[in-house]
Amino acid sequence: MTDLPRTLLPLLPLALLLCCGPGETDPSSSGFAEEPVEEADRSVPENLLLITVDTLRADAVGFSGNESVSTPALDALAAQGRVYPNAHAHNVVTLPSHANILTGLHPYQHGVRNNGGFELGSGPPTLAGLLKAEGFTTAAVVGSFPLDSRFGLDRGFELYDDEFGEPGEIFHYAERPGNVVVSRGHRWWDDHRGERRFLWLHLFDPHAPYEPPEPYRSRAPTPYLGEVEAVDSYLAPLLEPFLSGAEAPTVVVFTSDHGEALGEHGEETHGFFAYEATLRVPLVLWGPGIESGLDIREAQHVDLLPTLLEMLDVPAPPGLPGRSLLLPPDPERATYFESLSPHFDLGAAPLRGVIRRGRKMIELPRPELYDLTEDPDETENLVGDQPRRYRRLRDLLPGESAWPPAAETPDAETADRLRGLGYVASSAPARESYGPADDPKNLLGLRLALNRIANLESRGRTEAALALGRETLEEYPRVPALYEYLVKIHLERGRAQPALELLRKAEREGATNATLGQQLARTLVRLQRPREALAVIEGIDSGPRDPRLVQEAALALVQLGRPDDARESLETRLETHPDDGGAWETLSYVALQAGNLARAREAARRAVEVDPSRADAWNNLGVASYQLERPGEALEAWRRAAELDPDNPDILFNLGLAASEAGDPETARRSLRRFLELVPDEGFGPQRRAARTLLSRLGP
Repeated sequence: MTDLPRTLLPLLPLALLLCCGPGETDPSSSGFAEEPVEEADRSVPENLLLITVDTLRADAVGFSGNESVSTPALDALAAQGRVYPNAHAHNVVTLPSHANILTGLHPYQHGVRNNGGFELGSGPPTLAGLLKAEGFTTAAVVGSFPLDSRFGLDRGFELYDDEFGEPGEIFHYAERPGNVVVSRGHRWWDDHRGERRFLWLHLFDPHAPYEPPEPYRSRAPTPYLGEVEAVDSYLAPLLEPFLSGAEAPTVVVFTSDHGEALGEHGEETHGFFAYEATLRVPLVLWGPGIESGLDIREAQHVDLLPTLLEMLDVPAPPGLPGRSLLLPPDPERATYFESLSPHFDLGAAPLRGVIRRGRKMIELPRPELYDLTEDPDETENLVGDQPRRYRRLRDLLPGESAWPPAAETPDAETADRLRGLGYVASSAPARESYGPADDPKNLLGLRLALNRIANLESRGRTEAALALGRETLEEYPRVPALYEYLVKIHLERGRAQPALELLRKAEREGATNATLGQQLARTLVRLQRPREALAVIEGIDSGPRDPRLVQEAALALVQLGRPDDARESLETRLETHPDDGGAWETLSYVALQAGNLARAREAARRAVEVDPSRADAWNNLGVASYQLERPGEALEAWRRAAELDPDNPDILFNLGLAASEAGDPETARRSLRRFLELVPDEGFGPQRRAARTLLSRLGP
């Protein structure tokens, strides 16, 4: 059961019109014009505004014909602009899809094939870089971690605002609401008036979990559509000056990176299959030189870069696969797409396909062929009836896309943050061949189980999550991602011994990978087995590149009584990565253990300057400041730490002690009572007695 009514077919009948206003273009003429689109205004636009909304289905907006959702701002943009109802992405996850948009290249050309384990290299020119070279000032404001600057999409942007914060609890994630994204972008736009501007805004709100704010939560028919309505309201004040003619001539592009399945074909969200629910995207072009109306050609994300460069009178790089949307359509052209997350994460067969003239082919061990005109929901697989047509479409697959390259293992932080967004972020072993059992359709149950494990844990139902994990392991004992999820839960809950037992089971089953090696090193450090931990770290190929392994190695060295070696390794890391907040935090801990309070305080301060969301760094700062007889500074540091990690026993005890000494009995009582609720007698006996003594002195 889907979240949305099927009000717009993927391939529209020619009689369907966008609106009834004057100047509307009949799609029967605009979709297959013999001449280039007539330009209403020959002047070159001064600016470019690119808006991408994450996880937005093509049929989730009013201008698509959906009467269940209210999107007046976007509908107004569409009514004045040119709408492409048959537009498709080439990927169904965020990072590669945006790389396609910004480079005008297919994923097998620029090399970014999945979230995590890939980054855009310095080779392909980007839209931002090309415009910057022509005198544009450039900025991007992005809404969540898959577009973090570490993945390379920041190239060419003078401002790349990715300050969306750090994740909280396990399987939670950091994002910032679309109103914040739009506000920051709008401010930058106004601050650079008089310059040629390119601004890219990425709004993440419709991504799961769907938690729209009021009034959209109450009035929208579903939470997903509530998120869509909220996005429309955020964009309204930004778009209004353009629509009213108050802004300088600007090209506005509105699209999404991919859609959302909402249960279609059994898929809950996206990133697994590549059916139309997740592959088809909304696309609107607005601005001078763009005739309004409906254009039913099969548009592609790679068409955007050549279109925009032509409109802005900027030379295009040679060899782009896309075609300007201002030219007559080429109905023989095919749209390439892929979904490789199941391959990289779970070891499934790689999914690739093409669309041409309304026929869609999906190459898998269990191949698929659909007629999107007659069967927009892709319910009737025609491979058996039309094998020759399937083979003709299969022959259109680019040879370069045949075998995706091996992804690097995401470092531990990247993997954790991607899991918080619902992505598996694993690294399955490479395979030489794939049979029917490896078809992603046969692994959907595993993917859904991983989703449920993460959802249970994020809601605090740890035992239920672990029970489901054990049950799933019986069916899939050789899937590394499943072990990664369960080990992560144990480690986050301080259960190192069960984590170690799972890791040893993975070794016996032949399910190990670099990520599990990282988790094994962390587990051994927690169990005070530093020599074994260092041996594991030395055997992990990605060790020198993974910042968390550098930190774990330092902790192991401290356990071995080698604090100077630990300090030296961290300082070496910081020489080349001065913004590594985790390394500064670990260095502050190492200095505390060595009794170097001044160095501990300095390192902790650097850690929170780089990343103010690090609760342990604030705690270290509090400890160092307290022992250096800076009680006010210590109290403030522990207050910040408790705000970030309100159930950390060490922080609560320290804050309670400092607050009682500072004459803040309310904070002291609250912190110490919560401390006593959280910690058992075993291992915390002295602290529990001290907490009770302080509470008795503080009174009720």
